Amino acid sequence: MEALMKSDIFFFISSVATIVLTMLASVVLFYLIKTGRNLYMLSEAFKGDIKESKEFVIELRERLENNILFRLFFPVVLKNRKRRKKKEVSADY
Repeated sequence: MEALMKSDIFFFISSVATIVLTMLASVVLFYLIKTGRNLYMLSEAFKGDIKESKEFVIELRERLENNILFRLFFPVVLKNRKRRKKKEVSADY
């Protein structure tokens, strides 16, 4: 009789522990899903900003490369760029 009572207590404690752990896991999962949605929304917002930044950097680079002082101090960069353009044009044909 005592063994039966011990097994009932064990199963009761196991059931309570399982229910508590399941509830904790569901709360954690809820917050993980919420965080994942927020991260997704942030990444979507950053995609648009990155495209705008990329266009700005490209324009800034072109303006800088066409600057007289830049060409005075860094003439090799401009020559290398012209060579790359020539290679690209010749590769297209």
